[in-house]
Amino acid sequence: QVIHQKIREAEKGAIMDEFSGRVGTLISGMILRFDGSNVRVDIGRTEAIMPASERIPSERLSANQRLTFLLKAIEEGPKGKDIILSRADPLFVEKLFAREVPEVASGSVIVKMTAREAGVRSKVAVFSNASGVDPVGSCVGQKGVRVQAVTNELGGERVDIVPWSENTKELIASSLSPAENLSVILDEENKIAKVFAPEEMLSLAIGREGQNVRLAAKLTGYRIEVEPSLPKKAAKTKKVKKVIKKKSAKKKIEDGSKK
Repeated sequence: QVIHQKIREAEKGAIMDEFSGRVGTLISGMILRFDGSNVRVDIGRTEAIMPASERIPSERLSANQRLTFLLKAIEEGPKGKDIILSRADPLFVEKLFAREVPEVASGSVIVKMTAREAGVRSKVAVFSNASGVDPVGSCVGQKGVRVQAVTNELGGERVDIVPWSENTKELIASSLSPAENLSVILDEENKIAKVFAPEEMLSLAIGREGQNVRLAAKLTGYRIEVEPSLPKKAAKTKKVKKVIKKKSAKKKIEDGSKK
């Protein structure tokens, strides 16, 4: 019996070594059962766990269902090492793009950053280091077929692809898509961006319950404050008033010095 136990332990150790080399990759599995709020998954040679925190909240799962997962980590559990799976991690979205988009798999298109609210919406910033390759177009695919394949795997989660830029203003404006014609003022020291949006773009920039601006903030690392931009006429009037104010102040100083 002791020999059998040692053989089992050695086998489990070999399996864990095999899977530890696959951390950060996609893996296919079948749902076996629900263990409290955790999900037990058959991944072939062994079982893995998808904790409640790694599930897509809106997703309804059932036993014998086959799904793709991110092999997130191998952690020490009460009965030895556990293989932890995820479908909620932002890296899961990135790995799905690597599977669906040959340019991402080859490295000619790079996913720089992903911000995600699992089950609802993700924003993925991409750029290309190969001339002539459109990073956004590559990820969207002809007639949206590539991004749709990712969305389908995520149970209908919306995925926005935005072009990465080293220019922070450009990146913030892009990250607030589908809103357009935005102007951005940065407070780099405090990592705050003030964004001015035309009236008709305001709700798009903010998003439902502030979701669009929240994801853009995650993506860029800036606190983003969206405000309505002044109509051109009002902005011009404001500028003129500012100039008059300055001239008036200057005149007062000059008059005072003459006295």
